[in-house]
Amino acid sequence: MLSSLRDFWRRHKKKVFVSAGVLGSGYVLYKLYNAHRQRLDDLERELANERKRVDEFVKDQLQSHFENIQRIADTTTLPHAIQFLSSRIEEELRLSHLTDRLMQGKGQPNNLTSSEKLELWDKLKYLSFTRMVLSLWTMTLLSLYIRVQVNILGRHLYIDTARHIGSIHSLLPDLLVGETVVSFSPTFLEGTRANSFSGFSDTISCLIISSNGQASRKDDGDLIDRDDQQKFLACADFLSTNGLSALISNMQAAVTDVIKGKQLRDFFDTTVLHETIVQILDTFKSIRSPHLWVDFLMPDDAHVRELDASSSSDEAGISDFTKFDLLMLETRAVISSAKFTNVAEVALKSVVNELIKEIGIQCGEDNLSTGMPLARLLARVTHVGPILLDEPSKNKFIEAIKNEPEVEMLFTALYSNADVLD
Repeated sequence: MLSSLRDFWRRHKKKVFVSAGVLGSGYVLYKLYNAHRQRLDDLERELANERKRVDEFVKDQLQSHFENIQRIADTTTLPHAIQFLSSRIEEELRLSHLTDRLMQGKGQPNNLTSSEKLELWDKLKYLSFTRMVLSLWTMTLLSLYIRVQVNILGRHLYIDTARHIGSIHSLLPDLLVGETVVSFSPTFLEGTRANSFSGFSDTISCLIISSNGQASRKDDGDLIDRDDQQKFLACADFLSTNGLSALISNMQAAVTDVIKGKQLRDFFDTTVLHETIVQILDTFKSIRSPHLWVDFLMPDDAHVRELDASSSSDEAGISDFTKFDLLMLETRAVISSAKFTNVAEVALKSVVNELIKEIGIQCGEDNLSTGMPLARLLARVTHVGPILLDEPSKNKFIEAIKNEPEVEMLFTALYSNADVLD
């Protein structure tokens, strides 16, 4: 038995060594491959985790940037524009000369004849409703227009800043490692509440905030020119400086058409007042449809129309236009769109509903739900006009607009996507 095993070993030991070598080498190669595969899997998981972390960082930064854009619009550009609009409406639609004469006639009855009193009340009726509905319409559309502006500008500045520094995915890992964030300085934000467009332009520019909280402004030679930014934002005043006269004329015509059949002794309750305001807005809209707000909110710039033609026929010609022209073209496209029209309608309805509530509160013991003569209601109509143009931080009507889901969705999409209207 032992002899046969020795003979077998002599005859086959080479094969045994070769087989053992092959099996051993295979096992070693298998272990090496398995270890390599494990390292690759670990690396892929690390890369996936890093990619997820970067994506979350990008989303957080965009969300933070978007929220800052909305906040500084509320604390800089909008207050300036609303204050200017309020002063212009006060100049153009003064009621004091009518109310003063009526008060004098009340104290000294012989100073005014019955027909003169009736004429003054009639003028006060038309002027009060004109001022109220005009304030409602301009406040709503101006607040929407300014948000269109700041979200378009904010998106361009964010993208241009990212391009200037490098691509997003090459920039963010370095920022994460260095504990550096592309954002706004909170202290800088608090210091820019001046009522000026330059203040907003400074604030909206992207800052590089280091981990120790010190801010330094990035060289923005490749960004939108600062003058173009300020010029673009200053267009928010076009309504107050250029569009208001024609707007008042159209609104007066709409009010006259609706109110002429309303007598001072007619009873107005919540429903009648709501229907009257909506009817005035609908009549006004029919005068200047479609896109009635475009001409009131923006200059009819032939240069921009030329750019619009160039963009649809010869894209090479776009390079001849400034960033300001491009910003104006995009803004005009947005506010001329069906999406903006729908959002404006939603916002106007929301403000009308809030206005009816406010007038009901102003009526106090004179319950509007049960009705009162138009002559008594006029005092509340007159009083509520300026309230519509209150400082945005305490303006319940602007807050109602912001809280509408359709409004929020439009401006979120507008900030994140240049092709939102497609």
